[in-house]
Formats: sequence, structure tokens, C-alpha cells
Amino acid sequence: MDIYRPQTHIAVAGQRVDLQSVMRQVYAWMSAGLLITFSIAFAFYITGLTTALMPLLLVAMIGEIILVIWLATRIFQMPAQRASRLFIAYAALNGATMSVFFYFADLTEIFLALFATGAMFAAMSIVGYTTTVDLSRFRGILLMALIGLIIASVANIFFASTTLYWLVTYAGVLIFVALTAYDTQWIKRNAEQIELMGVSGEAAIVRRVAIIGALKLYLDFINLFIYLLRIVSSDR
Repeated sequence: MDIYRPQTHIAVAGQRVDLQSVMRQVYAWMSAGLLITFSIAFAFYITGLTTALMPLLLVAMIGEIILVIWLATRIFQMPAQRASRLFIAYAALNGATMSVFFYFADLTEIFLALFATGAMFAAMSIVGYTTTVDLSRFRGILLMALIGLIIASVANIFFASTTLYWLVTYAGVLIFVALTAYDTQWIKRNAEQIELMGVSGEAAIVRRVAIIGALKLYLDFINLFIYLLRIVSSDR
């Protein structure tokens, strides 16, 4: 069995790429995306734009799903600056649509869910970064669980089952907690395996890895927050 041994640097073409520097970029971009998302969501929520634009925001949710799928599949084929701009654009659009969820909760519940999400995310990201266990062996299980979660969520739109609603909610928390650790290790491994062909391409390749990593962790954080918000605002 292949035992994963973390490295602190990547040796490439006579150079050494600082792994910690790459990870700092990942978390910096993720934090920027979250700041933009929640700032816009709170602005929409507080000003009443959510209520005024509700039908448009529901339609925009479909558009952002298409955007994030396209971005995730095309990010390594596009210039690094364009990938960065699209990530920021997605974070902004997601902020507008996420304000719909805030419509069903008060500020106390939102901040409680945000605090709980931050604590759980930080703990699992540390686990993913420091563990020597190969989490890639759980890829198939996590993928099937995620697909099942999506199918159950869609099905419950028609069945409107309270039991299924809460099963999906708690399953969503567990799945995205696990995905946070898995994705953190995935990012770390890919950062360690960056192969740079010259100084001119170094910044661009590192930026692409940072953006795709930030996108993965950003989505883990957002989804975990949404499921936790459903729990803390259960009386609504």
C-alpha cells in the first residue's frame, strides 16, 4: 500500500516551489470569495433587494450552477487572470442568490450558522492537511453520497417529506464535512505535483491550482453553511 508522505517543497526544473505559499494563495482566494459572497448576500438581505428580485434570483440559481460547472472543467485551459475574474464573478452571483436563504432566517441564526461552519471547516481542513491517511480511497464513497444527496434533495421538492428533509440536511452536513478534509488533501497533493516548465509559466500555473483549490473549498464552506443554517433555523 502506498503511504502518503507530505512534502514541504516541490522540486521543479532546478527550482523549489514553496507548498505553504501555494496553500496560502488557496485560502486567500477562498476567503476573498467568501467575503464577497456574504457581503453581497447581507446587502441584498438588509436592503430588501431579495424580496424585490426573488423571481430573478431563483432563475439566476440555474445560471450559477452552469457557471460553476463550466469554470471547474475549463479552469486549466484558460489564462490565470481570467480564471480569477470568473471565480470572483461566481462568488458575487452566489452572494445575490444566497440572500434567498437568508430570507427564511434572522441575523442571529445566520451568524450562529456562520460561526459553526467556520469552526467545523477549519477543524476538518486542518485534518485534511495534516493526516497521513490517504483520503483518496474514499473518493468513490463521497461521490456516490453527493449524488444521492442531490437526487434526494430534488425528489423532496415533489414529496415534501419532513423526514426526508431532515435526513438530507444532516447527511449534507456529514458529507461536506468529509469533503472539506478530502478536498484539502487533494489540493495539497496537486500543489506538490505541480510541474513547471520555466519561470515564465510558474505564476500562472500556481494561480490556476490556487483558484481551483479555492473553488473546491469555497463550495464546501457554502454548502456546509446552508445545511447548518437549515438546522439552526428549523423553527422556520
